[in-house]
Amino acid sequence: MEQFDVYDINRVKTGVIKDKGTPLKDGEFRQVIHICIFNSKGEMLIQQRQSFKKAWPNLWDITLGGCGIAGETSSQTAQRELFEELGIMLDFTKIRPHLTINFENGFDDYYFINLDLDAEKLKLQQEEVQAARWATKQDVQNLIDQNKFIPYVPSFVLSLFDLKKMYGVIYK
Repeated sequence: MEQFDVYDINRVKTGVIKDKGTPLKDGEFRQVIHICIFNSKGEMLIQQRQSFKKAWPNLWDITLGGCGIAGETSSQTAQRELFEELGIMLDFTKIRPHLTINFENGFDDYYFINLDLDAEKLKLQQEEVQAARWATKQDVQNLIDQNKFIPYVPSFVLSLFDLKKMYGVIYK
């Protein structure tokens, strides 16, 4: 059973560790990461969730997302999740999140990476991902309009294409 660290409102570990799936109490928070990979054409690598996933089966998502496990930093979570879900090994020791979104019970760090790769040659984690492909901003808008994309706030998802130009984006 995977476990995760519990943080306080100031993002300081409380010393409490909970099993995955255990609800958080008021004042308890967890760490989540998302990675957005863009190619030199400005397209985002998106992935389709497996059909048997409890949350959002068959829907398309940004490059990837995942929850931290006990003992991990945000960058360690990003490095592990990127390798597990897509088979991409990238050293995150000097990479910081470019954006953090606070949600009801957690902190969601967003990493932006520019990387040209062949989506057909990715090693997809079969338990999580059924497909991956490059998508333009319009492609993502179309998937949102067809209810085939995870129901984020649409303007936020589309703004990721503009945020990819931020200072500090990693180019590989």
